[in-house]
Amino acid sequence: MKAKRLFVIFIGLLIVFGLGHSSQPKSATAAVILDKDFLVFGHRGASGYAPEHTLLSYQLAKELGADYLEIDLQQTKDGELVALHDPDVNRTTDGTGNAADFTLAELQQLDAGSWFNKKYPAKAKPEYAGLTIPSLRQVFQTFGNEVNYCLEIKTPDAGIEGKLLSLLDEFNLLEDPKSANVIIQSFSAESLQSVHRVQPDIPLIKLMDWYSPLVTSEKELKEIKQYAMGIGVSQLWSTPAFEKKVRSADLALYPFSVNDAASLFKVAHTGTLGVYTDYIDTISAYK
Repeated sequence: MKAKRLFVIFIGLLIVFGLGHSSQPKSATAAVILDKDFLVFGHRGASGYAPEHTLLSYQLAKELGADYLEIDLQQTKDGELVALHDPDVNRTTDGTGNAADFTLAELQQLDAGSWFNKKYPAKAKPEYAGLTIPSLRQVFQTFGNEVNYCLEIKTPDAGIEGKLLSLLDEFNLLEDPKSANVIIQSFSAESLQSVHRVQPDIPLIKLMDWYSPLVTSEKELKEIKQYAMGIGVSQLWSTPAFEKKVRSADLALYPFSVNDAASLFKVAHTGTLGVYTDYIDTISAYK
């Protein structure tokens, strides 16, 4: 019995340390961990390799095999939806101030790529300098229905849900919502409920706060199930116990951000159905 236990531990260590790099050959064990239906969300595009939320980052995510482009949405002063994570432009451009105080034209005067070269010199490329914040319209014009989208409503205000649905309809991305080529997610239950009332067939993911342990009750999970198909949660709190509660409520679990072998091994054993990652190739290699 002791020898058997040691053998199991040894195999577990091989799995953990064998998943480290996408350049390594796939193993039978890895194939069991991630089946072909396991979803890989390109977190802010391919943000581990290129400036987040730029067309170049999305193109790279597509090339690396992301199942979905994960795109955060903010709204400009003139009511345009743009791909931007933070409410302000301070971190990812050479400007300062809230996105809501800029028009689209003003936002697109900012350099949204040079910061990446400065912060990650080992990954720096000349073509990153001068990249701009794309509007969601530009994203759809560039990629159309060639990719799947996971769109996050960051700051629900001024009818952003209606504008998003209208834009999706304009680009014929809602012809068959059940095909799940578009997923909408938010930390805001009210925002998701607003979408669900208008388009009940669009898959929705309710995001949970990442900075504190989950204490979600069965009652709350049942309420989420009324409008959403899944929950997005920090991989720090993706445990077998929580996954069991989520699955009991007939919800899927999608941890973020899973960027290394140890994290992948951990969440794969909670029964998760997909992950958000900055390093798409590292995860996709094991599908």
